[in-house]
Amino acid sequence: MEALKLLFTTDVGLLSLGVIVVTIVIGWYLGRHIKKLMNEKPGTEGWK
Repeated sequence: MEALKLLFTTDVGLLSLGVIVVTIVIGWYLGRHIKKLMNEKPGTEGWK
C-alpha cells in the first residue's frame, strides 16, 4: 500500500507513472500500425 501512495503522491512517482503510461501507449500504437502494414499488399510500402 505504501508503494501506491508513493506512486500517486510524490513528484517522482507521478513522473514514473507518466513514463509507464506513455510506454504502453507507444507500444499499443506501434503494434496496431505494424499489424496494419503486415496486412497490406506487397509493393505498397510506407507509413501512410
